Amino acid sequence: MKPPIPSHLLDIEPYLPGKPADQVERELGVKDAVKMASNENALGPSPRALEAIMEAGGDIHRYPDGPASALAAKLAATLSVDPAQVILGNGSNEIIELVARVFAGPDTEVVMCEHAFLVYALVTKGVGAMTVKVPARDYHHDLEAMAAAVGPATRVVFLANPNNPTGTVFSESQWRSFLDRVPEDVVVVVDEAYREYVEDPQYPDTVGDLDDHPGLLVIRTFSKIYGLAGLRIGYGLGSRHLVSGLQRLRQPFNVGSLAQVAAMAALDDC
Repeated sequence: MKPPIPSHLLDIEPYLPGKPADQVERELGVKDAVKMASNENALGPSPRALEAIMEAGGDIHRYPDGPASALAAKLAATLSVDPAQVILGNGSNEIIELVARVFAGPDTEVVMCEHAFLVYALVTKGVGAMTVKVPARDYHHDLEAMAAAVGPATRVVFLANPNNPTGTVFSESQWRSFLDRVPEDVVVVVDEAYREYVEDPQYPDTVGDLDDHPGLLVIRTFSKIYGLAGLRIGYGLGSRHLVSGLQRLRQPFNVGSLAQVAAMAALDDC
């Protein structure tokens, strides 16, 4: 007899990240391979972040600040929100998973674009919820169709702006129309992992909508523009009610101490 794996997990394929460049070099016998699969920052982290890591290295025998309160306060001051509206994660991926675990489950639906970051579907299946994939329009999020796909069983909508993997963005006017149509008890996650690369003047200011939409959660990362992918740190911004729900399932000490000090230093060097 073997321990049974729940049926809703059997059709999940484990996430397979791109191989490290040095592994590819060993396997293929090549040199100077460039890894492009993970959109890593080729310039590397801030020198201030590296210095902060070296200074804090002697304290790694201590547990980190569990809620990353100093970093949360710094982010809150930078973004003009309350610290209680900030949650830190082991990469923004952890926050995506927390959303599914807290707000979705069997007999519920999660809406996303057909060309979406594959982790959205993975965490949806992981909690036994139904994945509703909405066809894209010319590789863009069709926000009008996504709003129409929200039904009585919908608990979460995942959006990415810019989208991964298509690189497309939706505008302020499209966002405003979508948000007005979605019920406030539906969690709308806007994944802005690549927002710092956007130059479009019509790119929406989602953080400005947090106070008016209790179901809105904006997630961002230190992995891309800040070059801290190896330290695994991201954050979410939402209403106090929404963030308090996520905090209830956040693992203790989920963000390491070196990640916290590196992120704080990186914010000072942006």
